[in-house]
Amino acid sequence: MASADLRRELDCSICLEMYKDPVMLSCGHNFCRVCIDRMWDAHEVSGGYSCPQCRKRSWSRPTLQSNITLRNIVETLRSTHPDQKETGIFCTYCYHSPVPAVISCLLCEASLCDNHLRVHSKSPEHVLTDPTTSMENRKCSIHRKLLEYYCTEDSAWICVTCRLDGEHQGHKVETLDEASETKKQKLRNVLQKLISNRKEIEQRVRSLQEHKAKVQERSASLNERVTALFIELRRHLEDLEKSVRRNISSQEERISHALSDLIDQLEIKEDLSRKMEDIEKLCNMTDPLTVLQESDTGDLCDTEEGDNEDRERHDGLLHDGGDLDVFGISHTLHTGLSDMIKEVNVFFNIQEASDILLDVNTAHNYLQISDDMKTVSRSDIKQNRPETPERFQWWSQVLSSQRFSSGRHYWEVDVSESGDCSVGMCYPSIERGGVQSLIGDNKKSWGLRRSRGECYLKHDKKWIIISPYLPSNRVRIYVDYEAGQLSFYDLCDPIRHIHTFTTTFTEPLHAGLWVGKGSIKISGTVRRFFL
Repeated sequence: MASADLRRELDCSICLEMYKDPVMLSCGHNFCRVCIDRMWDAHEVSGGYSCPQCRKRSWSRPTLQSNITLRNIVETLRSTHPDQKETGIFCTYCYHSPVPAVISCLLCEASLCDNHLRVHSKSPEHVLTDPTTSMENRKCSIHRKLLEYYCTEDSAWICVTCRLDGEHQGHKVETLDEASETKKQKLRNVLQKLISNRKEIEQRVRSLQEHKAKVQERSASLNERVTALFIELRRHLEDLEKSVRRNISSQEERISHALSDLIDQLEIKEDLSRKMEDIEKLCNMTDPLTVLQESDTGDLCDTEEGDNEDRERHDGLLHDGGDLDVFGISHTLHTGLSDMIKEVNVFFNIQEASDILLDVNTAHNYLQISDDMKTVSRSDIKQNRPETPERFQWWSQVLSSQRFSSGRHYWEVDVSESGDCSVGMCYPSIERGGVQSLIGDNKKSWGLRRSRGECYLKHDKKWIIISPYLPSNRVRIYVDYEAGQLSFYDLCDPIRHIHTFTTTFTEPLHAGLWVGKGSIKISGTVRRFFL
């Protein structure tokens, strides 16, 4: 114990480790130079400097003096006993200088250096172990004997007396070595699982990081392409705007010119006032012979032909083409915008496909299919279609005639607000009879269902409740066959992504509809696109 106390005298009270470049303050206390400098630097703003041990204060920062004697002692101890820092336990019997212990005897409750170990008793009752200071914990608290066994029934460490005469008599026990090895084996098994889990997690992290990098790379590329597309679209819009404005200005100029010309012609006919005065003068004469003898009365009366011509031009300009050709302007604008939409379709490689149609050969006999094969509704009247292996026998369902085995597609449906229904995708091998044939109640179908005031997604009988409830009655189903993704969207404003199923498709996919009440209408054509 004296050696341990001596050893502690060589520890810095700040870092609690053996001195490194010890310095001495005026009060006589020693510290590592780095430790005291760091402490004073941290408290410099508060003003004043004090010793961490005795609190002796100085208003100016003291000059640190190296303690050469203490430094030599520490260096000598480090060179003589290089492993002392590892355990911090010293030989009990080395009184004059601290010597690191290499072993501890549980019987003697002492730690030994190499020299004292050579003369120590070799009898079996002297149990040797790694250097330790907790020897008291290795003895039975009742019998004060060494703990040598482990009671597996009570999960307790016991001594020989506990085993033979104590409360653990007759219990199944193991030696500490056996119990330790059993625990180590369990820990090794756990360690192997943890190593395997860590490798799996690391692999997942790598795959996620790779996917993240791909998404970022694709995003950057798509952003660049979209930027170029919008630059091109803005150029087209500017050109279209200029073209439409030129068209409007041209029409305005042409009509204004015709109107101005007619106005000028009408205003030139100033002799109407003279004619009116002459006619009024003649009408006021009382001498009939004078009235009849007045010359140029034919010119005064000849106004019908000119008036009719002017009237026709006037009516033509006001009613029959004397206005802007709004339809033509609209057509020019619509054509230009349509060309831009086509350009966007080319950018995203969107290709129109044929309308998705329902396959009446799969329709349940209480389903009514519209003539255009796009609307299905529940009927109380049996349709008496022939019973075939393709026809659904249990649930009122129908599949599409189209099948999708590659690429990306989406289609849309309108569902009746009050009806019970499901929309989704199915493998052609889905069963056609029995409770398990309902869309979403098996591994061969994925569906979005509205029933009894609730809305949820379902696959393999697993539910995903949708919250909030779908505000609209139009749903979009999107499938990326190669990526194994099936997504559902609510076409409200703005459009809302509901959920995406991710899997590996093993069969072609058909659109599938179940109608418990109400009707479902396929409202849009299937589109296939690549990006």
